[in-house]
Amino acid sequence: MAILIVLGVASLAWWNGANDNFKGVATLYGSGSASYRVALGWATVTQIAGSLLATVLAVGLIKTFSAKGLVPDVIAGDPAFLGAIAIGGMATVLLATAIGMPVSTTHALTGAMVGAGVVAVGTDINTAVLGNSFFLPLLVSPVISMGLTTVLYPLAHYARKALGVKRDSCVCVGTTYVPVASLTRNVAATAQLSASLGTSSTCIDRYEGRLVGVSVQSALDAMHFLSAGAICFARALNDTPKILALCLSAKALGVSIGLPLLGAAMAVGGLVNARKVAETLAKKITLLNTGQGLVANATTALLVVVASRAGMPVSTTHVSTSAMFGIGVVKRSADRKTIVTIVAAWLTTLPAGALVGAAAYWILAR
Repeated sequence: MAILIVLGVASLAWWNGANDNFKGVATLYGSGSASYRVALGWATVTQIAGSLLATVLAVGLIKTFSAKGLVPDVIAGDPAFLGAIAIGGMATVLLATAIGMPVSTTHALTGAMVGAGVVAVGTDINTAVLGNSFFLPLLVSPVISMGLTTVLYPLAHYARKALGVKRDSCVCVGTTYVPVASLTRNVAATAQLSASLGTSSTCIDRYEGRLVGVSVQSALDAMHFLSAGAICFARALNDTPKILALCLSAKALGVSIGLPLLGAAMAVGGLVNARKVAETLAKKITLLNTGQGLVANATTALLVVVASRAGMPVSTTHVSTSAMFGIGVVKRSADRKTIVTIVAAWLTTLPAGALVGAAAYWILAR
């Protein structure tokens, strides 16, 4: 059973990385600030750092996801119960990743915990703990995230105008950004230039001007990269303890071995299987420029770090995606069909995890 739990938890970490690692850098890829490979590489490095520091900075989440208080202690430490949680969470996230939907590993784990708990103890589940420690943070965090971005983005927009920073829409000609407004008057001097019809995603917004002697665009690019890395770091900080708790409760692995093992599994899972979710997040919700991506990222990183320190199991998926929703709403450019599909995936994650967790516990406990 210990071997089964280790395999299940490692698989859960793999698919968590596949579904979650790119979420922090989606705005880099979507805004054209970085290629897919560069964005994914940055996500991997910062995720590993967050995973390795998780037990120092987010130890409260290990206690939260040990299931103690939710079910009787004898069940909370039962290897069959813990294995069922790992299997339920892993299967749910795997399916979502396969269809390119960004979902919450927190929701999948919570659902699996509830499903296995119902089969194990019936109505003896502590519903007060379930509501206060799990459902409330998961329901409130997307609302807060979207609300913050709808306030912060207009403020950033007005601040840019007040500082006299101009925004030009550009197209890429080789490695050079050419403003669209000047393209027609420059085209006569570019005899070797060939043009073809593209999409709006090939048109990139760039910021012109200097503040305190520094290029505004260069400064925004640097802050955008840092904010994306902060999200990946915070995401790993929030998710790794939840997964590690299963190994520790089952006494299958200690912290010294379990932490690097899970961090490595998350990293490799992201490197191998992140592409479909990356395309959904970066290209299908709304088009973002550097400044808009920075606002969304800063909001996400702030909320996730605060929640991690407080031991609250918020979903980085819900927070980061809701921040993009907020930008899209303000710009009136959000793809409603994509948003509805993502929200539908969110709503089905917890019950799907519960069903798989219940079935897994029924089989493992026999």
